[in-house]
Amino acid sequence: LSFLNWLTIVPAIFCLDDAFLVNNLPSLVQKIALGTPTTQTYIQSVTSGAISFGQAPIARTILSSAFFVLMAKLNINVVRNLLARPQLMNASFDKLRLCGTYGAFGVVSERREELIIESANNINGPWKEYHFKVKPGDVHRRPKWISPYHHRIDWQMWIAAVSGRVERSPWIYRFLLKLLRQEKDVIGLLKSDPWKAELGAESNDDDSSNAPKYIRIEKYSYKFYDTNNATISNDDEGNKPYWVRERLGRYFPRQGVASADILEELANRH
Repeated sequence: LSFLNWLTIVPAIFCLDDAFLVNNLPSLVQKIALGTPTTQTYIQSVTSGAISFGQAPIARTILSSAFFVLMAKLNINVVRNLLARPQLMNASFDKLRLCGTYGAFGVVSERREELIIESANNINGPWKEYHFKVKPGDVHRRPKWISPYHHRIDWQMWIAAVSGRVERSPWIYRFLLKLLRQEKDVIGLLKSDPWKAELGAESNDDDSSNAPKYIRIEKYSYKFYDTNNATISNDDEGNKPYWVRERLGRYFPRQGVASADILEELANRH
């Protein structure tokens, strides 16, 4: 389950009846979810019979049952759509739009577009690539299991890739600016800092040769590596490739490279 699923499931638990929670939740879950002294006293009162729940009014039972039957009937087409190969997302199947489907990814494609950020100390290179914690980048890195945590910056980078031009994601200007300035809070969102000194050595903040001056974003198309069509060899550590990527072109800037002055002007403009 993804982070968005948990955002729906967890609040829904608190809509359940108290008696249901007390009688059906495992004791460990009760201690976590209902662990305050007040709720513990309430649970003991229910389990000992000191507090009993009366029978629900007949009118309420009839109304709840009728609502359940109506929703079950209206959701038949929703379930059919869920099981169908070509799915309709954010669609309704009744005139009053009481039931429908929600989602942005009814079909997961075999290819995905990714933005790769690179920076350099010299305009002619060499260019160093920034690697994110879960987003595809290095073709030899194994895909990560991320649920239920939501790596928002990785997610936003993918959304920017499929949204079109950089003007639709103006937050990127300030993000790139902070990367050039090597702000620790922002660098901490990434897997590593390509400009940091070798592992075990302290970087020299006064050494301008160890700091980026220019930055750019390239756009690539990624697909899973096919072992039957071996075109990429293992890396220096013997790791096999998981992805095959193809450069689609420059995402930002369209021509040349971006410096801190250019990014600051763009960030202030947007």
